[in-house]
Amino acid sequence: MPIRNEGAFIAQSLRAVLEQDYPSEAMEVIVVDGMSTDNTRDIVLSFQKEHSNLKMIDNPGRIAPTGLNAGIAEARGEIIVRVDGHCVIESDHVRRSVEHLLNDGVDGVGGPIETIGETRWAEAIATAMSSRFGVGDSAFRTISNRSMLVDTIAFPAYTRAIIERAGPYDEELVRNQDDEYNYRLRKIGARLLLSNDIHVEYFSRSSIQSLWRQYFQYGYWKVRVMQKHPRQMRPRQFIPPLFAGSLFITLVSLPFSTLGTWLFCLIACLYGVANIAVSVAITVKKNWRLLFLLPPSFATIHLSYGFGFLVGLLKFWNRWGKVAGTTKGQRVLI
Repeated sequence: MPIRNEGAFIAQSLRAVLEQDYPSEAMEVIVVDGMSTDNTRDIVLSFQKEHSNLKMIDNPGRIAPTGLNAGIAEARGEIIVRVDGHCVIESDHVRRSVEHLLNDGVDGVGGPIETIGETRWAEAIATAMSSRFGVGDSAFRTISNRSMLVDTIAFPAYTRAIIERAGPYDEELVRNQDDEYNYRLRKIGARLLLSNDIHVEYFSRSSIQSLWRQYFQYGYWKVRVMQKHPRQMRPRQFIPPLFAGSLFITLVSLPFSTLGTWLFCLIACLYGVANIAVSVAITVKKNWRLLFLLPPSFATIHLSYGFGFLVGLLKFWNRWGKVAGTTKGQRVLI
């Protein structure tokens, strides 16, 4: 469990992990703390008093990939299960993950994410993050009624054998390290299963500002993933930067060009109509109270990812062809 400053969520997340129906003597729980400055460490230490199979180690790097590498190096198990401090797994999560890995001929398995919002804004954000209009064809966010082989899985369970073949997580990537790692796994022939009998509840951001920061970073670091693995990219991932870039260029041209004015209005109006239409369709089925909160949630996801991607292109303009991250020896086995 790579975590940092999860004081508000870590108790329920950790409790769900420790209450698995898998034999406790066959499971170790390693919390890798990124030097939290809130009460996260105190909460974990309180759980340690009652659970001998729980340990906490430090993650001076303070980001997910350094935490994952440290936790995997510490772990003794033949199967590695990742859980974040911002989610809650069901009591059969580990058992079902192990069964799939042992019986289904796959190297990694995860389940669909049910994004939960605890406030009205958080509920709208969670709804947007679970919609195809919001996040495209991201299977683990939008598909829950069937099992299938996929490109990437969230909160996965992997065999140690496939981890040792793929090597450590790329410690350059503050975000998108899962996408990059799953691509490397598939490149060496790994099979990744999205299973509909594994369910994870993920607590969404609760404000537009925090949602903007989250998706801006997704877009920003996606550029480095693209530079390292161009074939990992999907068409949907280019739509937000094209949209954001078109809006920015036509907006800048407003004082100088009538054509720019018309193009800006056309792009903004077409997007606005699509956004509102999808929001109405969703709220008719779910909750009318979200009608005025969904459009800004969708717009925040699309524009923040798009502008993050564009800023990443500028920031990393000279990194094309440079695939090495800060991980020491990308090919070294753990």
